[in-house]
Amino acid sequence: MIKIPFHPMIFETDIISLSWHGFFSVIGVAVAVYLVIKQSRKDGIEDDLIFNVASWGVIGGIIGARLVHILDNLDYYIENPVNFLYIWRGGIGLWGGILGGLLGGVLYAKYIKLDRSMIGRLMDFAAPALLAAQAIGRIGDIINGEHCSRATDFFFGWYYTNPDSPGMSCITRSESWSNGHFPLGSDLSTAVHPAALYEFIWDIIGLVVLVVFRNRLQPNGSLWFVYLAWYSLGRFLIQWVRLDRVYFWGLQEAHFIAIICFFVSVVFISVKTRPSN
Repeated sequence: MIKIPFHPMIFETDIISLSWHGFFSVIGVAVAVYLVIKQSRKDGIEDDLIFNVASWGVIGGIIGARLVHILDNLDYYIENPVNFLYIWRGGIGLWGGILGGLLGGVLYAKYIKLDRSMIGRLMDFAAPALLAAQAIGRIGDIINGEHCSRATDFFFGWYYTNPDSPGMSCITRSESWSNGHFPLGSDLSTAVHPAALYEFIWDIIGLVVLVVFRNRLQPNGSLWFVYLAWYSLGRFLIQWVRLDRVYFWGLQEAHFIAIICFFVSVVFISVKTRPSN
């Protein structure tokens, strides 16, 4: 079993704090913007256009990511409403970031009257960049102890030893919170599935897949739907070892979003996508 001893915060004051999760999320976004600019320059697209679209995409992503996290932990935020805005301490839902970022970027592109082909092209540039950003962000999740998971006896299971780590609080919270997986008095060194690591690996493999298919699919926007289908499938499977809020049939919020996104992606790919000439 792997022991992870890190404190989840890089620094913390009465005024502002910064978690490893927040730090690597910012790094991931910066890398994504850089990769999109680098690719767009090859097509002769001006940097200002990319910065503007990306800026609105980031704004939409931040809002969406925070809203999804709050909805998935609504009871906590109703009791602690002041924490709604403390995003720098961690607490974002990746699905909200992806879909909110898409909405923000597309709405701005529509506002400045970009045609559908150009919007699709920018989406294709963003697809591999998003997977790179997600993989980087998961490094912060690993250090922080984000995303409570089911216990495991496998050798690659891990446990957190810092009392401030969310990974430890997964075990020390109430039995009902963990859906009965961690009864009160559970051993604090109980190893759990490294869900964030699973997703990191899935993202890296997906990044390779997208690079292979880049510039090989038509119409513009097809690569983005390949990305969405890939991530939806992986997230749906990995979500089974996570202990987020269950709604019914054992399904969690991320399951429902993954099902919808996978269906939409497969329909688009089946109906619209074809190899480039």
